[in-house]
Amino acid sequence: MGRHVGFESWLERDHLMLLDFDPATVAIASQPFWLSWRDEAGTAVSHCPDFFARRADGSAVVIDCRPVERRPDKDAAKFDATAVVCAEIGWRFDLVGATGPVLTANVRWLAGYRHPRHSTAEVEAGLLVVFADAAPLVDGASLVGDPIAVLPTLFHLLWRGELVCDLTVPLHAGAPVWSAAGR
Repeated sequence: MGRHVGFESWLERDHLMLLDFDPATVAIASQPFWLSWRDEAGTAVSHCPDFFARRADGSAVVIDCRPVERRPDKDAAKFDATAVVCAEIGWRFDLVGATGPVLTANVRWLAGYRHPRHSTAEVEAGLLVVFADAAPLVDGASLVGDPIAVLPTLFHLLWRGELVCDLTVPLHAGAPVWSAAGR
């Protein structure tokens, strides 16, 4: 996104980070709007979803973040009402819980390298050549130069999605990395 987006919990932070990492997400707004209605008893009810995300294909997703074990009936009714409203206007609604701990830890690590200052054109070019075919992370980085100098650019390319690896397993020195263009 290139800008700050607010969150109110660690769970929201994790989902926000995963949205930011997803190349199909082009815009994110925190607490984007309020929905207000009356329930069956005539009581005023309102709800503000956690996020609104615009996708590259023009579609939209409204997201609420709540752990499964913390969804009382009164909140479930709000999520259900939000899902109905979203469906009526053609938006997807996602009620999300805990994220995968390994994926979250890996993406959190890569997020530290999202800023372009972690990349140089010469190192990028070398990494894209070295990882045209899958190679172990540190072995490939060593072929381009001193790993201490090369790894920030490698992690930046992983953040941008130009290099790819399986982020559902712990990121480590021997993790296979390859060019996104190559597969």
